[in-house]
Amino acid sequence: MAAACCGLEEETMMGEQKAPGACPRCGGAVVATDVESVRRVLCCLPLCVKNKRKFSCARCRRSLAALFTHA
Repeated sequence: MAAACCGLEEETMMGEQKAPGACPRCGGAVVATDVESVRRVLCCLPLCVKNKRKFSCARCRRSLAALFTHA
């Protein structure tokens, strides 16, 4: 019940594309993933919507960075 009152955060993957650069760990290709994050109050009312771009390695799936954008 406490989680329903405080709010839940849902992430939806919007798209994925190749990004320039290489992974510093294994040298694999970098993938940019656009993610929309929605925080809801009482499981139905959207409180906050954030768009993020997450970068990860295509080979080892290591998370490299996340950039927050305002929409």
